[in-house]
Amino acid sequence: MPLFEEIDSQASALGEISLRKRRIPVFGDKDIYEVKLGEEFLMSSMFVEAEEALSSLGLAAVKGDKLDVVVGGLGLGYTAVEALKDSRINELLVVDALETVIGWHKDELVPLGKVLNSDARNRYVLGSFFDLAVDPENGFDPSAKGKQFDAILLDIDHSPTEYLNAANASFYSVENLSLMARQLKSGGVFAMWSQNLPEESFEDLLKSVFDQVESHIVSFYNPFQNNQSTNSVYVCIKSH
Repeated sequence: MPLFEEIDSQASALGEISLRKRRIPVFGDKDIYEVKLGEEFLMSSMFVEAEEALSSLGLAAVKGDKLDVVVGGLGLGYTAVEALKDSRINELLVVDALETVIGWHKDELVPLGKVLNSDARNRYVLGSFFDLAVDPENGFDPSAKGKQFDAILLDIDHSPTEYLNAANASFYSVENLSLMARQLKSGGVFAMWSQNLPEESFEDLLKSVFDQVESHIVSFYNPFQNNQSTNSVYVCIKSH
């Protein structure tokens, strides 16, 4: 068994994006999947607790059933699969701007592709989350113009101040967050992952758009550093 394999590499609007699989002998026979954009690591299957917490914490704040939910950013699929564990989900739209990433899941080149493909509640949407978020007249669902959702779960940028693409920066404003919030039902939830601890300035920004804002710190063991690492999840509720 090779210790390293590049499964796929494709050009994208953001640069070369690659999917790799490797093993680290000290961790045994566990396959570790990684996604890189150029030379930058985007995600690893070694650290998924916070991506899963984005779904579990976000959906825990939603009341009711037959939930329609948007996940912004497919990645390796952990946020989407965790969301589908909630039996209240009626439909899950997973929005990603990179056709390559959606293709990895459809072709089951990544472990969770089979889970997502076999769940009739899941649907992939190829498009820019940030463009769709600020266009409430059309919205996230290409088959249902202006549809509102019970939850929008976002995991694309590294943090509210560190962007995968500099063009995303404009989303983090009262105007554009308010446009996105129009796509939430009354009582709907917007939740967002960040690699950093909660940022007070962003919490204040969120409080100017949403009625309730709570930040959660998610701790997990980092075997590379042999210590605890932290990410955060912001959970925001639109009361009306």
